[in-house]
Amino acid sequence: MQQANPAKPAGLLRPALALFITLSVITGLIYPLITTGVAKLVFPRQAAGSLIERNGQVIGSSLIGQPFSSPGYFWSRPSATSPMPYNAASSGGSNLGPTNPDLTQAVKDRIAALKAADPTNTAPVPVDLVTASASGLDPQISPAAADYQVARVARARKLPEEAVRKLVQQYTKAGAWMGILGDATVNVLELNLALDKLSAAGH
Repeated sequence: MQQANPAKPAGLLRPALALFITLSVITGLIYPLITTGVAKLVFPRQAAGSLIERNGQVIGSSLIGQPFSSPGYFWSRPSATSPMPYNAASSGGSNLGPTNPDLTQAVKDRIAALKAADPTNTAPVPVDLVTASASGLDPQISPAAADYQVARVARARKLPEEAVRKLVQQYTKAGAWMGILGDATVNVLELNLALDKLSAAGH
């Protein structure tokens, strides 16, 4: 009784190569083009990166945080990305445990910087002003973190505290999804840009 001849390597290579090319075209070209096209139609701003412009120039994205250190601006949540803060190409946290002395010292340094910028503020420092997130890219802070900074910003800008506080309330977005999940947040870059406009208007 004769045995079937084993398939030749060349005979197996052709269908495997054809399948590889077909799947590469579908998943690497057609699918991305379709999803990008749908995104641009349904969510055009988000698909373009949620970019923020001032005087016709792109100055950032509402999805990625930026560092602010001037007392006249609201400060963002700290970032532990490397080699620079808020590096979108290297998203991540510090990976330091809660008992790590380096993390403890970093938090103490951040508290000291906040106190030095506003010595008369005796309110408890909100945790998101002294700890970095897992992504290191958070563009928002909590309303409590924004409220903590109102007096300092108003004083540096020579603006009424009430006007600055009202601006914070205006830029506070409810985060609850279906009234259940999520917390309210304040986008720092958007708030600071509105703050510049308020100062320019002389209010």
